Amino acid sequence: MLKDVLIKRNVYQTEEHEMIKQVTNDFIKQEILPYQEQWEEDTMVSREVWKKAGDLGLLCIDMPEQYGGGGLDFTYSAMFVEEISRHGITGPGFFLHSDIVAPYILKYGTEEQKQKYLPAMAKGDIIAAIAMTEPGCGSDLQSLKTTAVDKGDHYIVNGSKTFITNGYMSDIAIVAVRTNPGTEDEGISLLIMESEWDGFTKGKPFKKIGMKAQDTCELFFDNVKVPKTALLGEEKMGFKIMMHELARERLIVAVMAVGGSYGAIEQTLQYTTERVAFKRPIAGFQNTQFKLAECVAKLQIHQSFVDNCVAQLAEGELSAEAASLAKFSASDAHGEIVDECLQLHGGYGYIWEYSIARMYADNRVARIYAGTNEIMKLVIARGLYKGYLPS
Repeated sequence: MLKDVLIKRNVYQTEEHEMIKQVTNDFIKQEILPYQEQWEEDTMVSREVWKKAGDLGLLCIDMPEQYGGGGLDFTYSAMFVEEISRHGITGPGFFLHSDIVAPYILKYGTEEQKQKYLPAMAKGDIIAAIAMTEPGCGSDLQSLKTTAVDKGDHYIVNGSKTFITNGYMSDIAIVAVRTNPGTEDEGISLLIMESEWDGFTKGKPFKKIGMKAQDTCELFFDNVKVPKTALLGEEKMGFKIMMHELARERLIVAVMAVGGSYGAIEQTLQYTTERVAFKRPIAGFQNTQFKLAECVAKLQIHQSFVDNCVAQLAEGELSAEAASLAKFSASDAHGEIVDECLQLHGGYGYIWEYSIARMYADNRVARIYAGTNEIMKLVIARGLYKGYLPS
């Protein structure tokens, strides 16, 4: 069995980890898998699944209890991410909500902002998104064009964002804007914007290659009046905040890759044992055994490295370079593993009702979002040459 081949892990080892893992798996079997096909047709999940996740304490797991969270450390949140990914589930945008938006508000929000949004996020009463990417600038956040013009006690926001996870279902979004445009005080700032405000509209969810149950859309801002109390952090701090928090986002992608790789190998082990060709299970062919052995080696290497990164982030010690390395390397390896596992499924691997086909389609975006893997390599290279070349 796969778990018997891999070395003992140093994270996710407590009884509390095991308890949350069991709750997570029960939740997946009862509240996600039976509805996956319908959600794919709808291009989004139901609000009910968010509420049920909140009721079970599976949202904002490592947020302090005073704000409605679980009060645990990041290893518990990472384990939840990995377990969801092991089942090949991509519909509910829990990770972005709990592991990206919530930490932004917790670290940089005012007490009023924390009290207003975090408990509701932990309960699943509101769904959160983050809006950085724009149609014309992609990963180049310094070139964003969405503006917030100072009008005294409020801003007037105009512009648009694209590829926004949870966008269509979002009740709030952290939006990156250019404040004081055209002045000496121009800079990138972050605003917590509520989707019900006048002038805040949403495009139809995109029809994507994969992650079909995950709602992703454009957001549009047409003279939206945003109170100054919605400013997250200080003016012109936005780029610095985003750069600091990207390490966690990128590590989450790496954790998803590890979980997905584990699940793909598990499924392929079962399939190759049951599938018969030339009067024997295809698991009996040396090629099958060698290919899966190669997949397991890639999984083990990345699992060990990513586990170490998870432990470091839980201690507040993970560097941007290590997170970038984990993201690009683990997502690349996951792509190779899923491709090989699909090949071992033969023609059935290309049929959508088989989970390996969904995994194959869903995985591709991992090398694009949270910063493309090419951007990850730039981050690593800059760290390598720091002190040697001009910045």
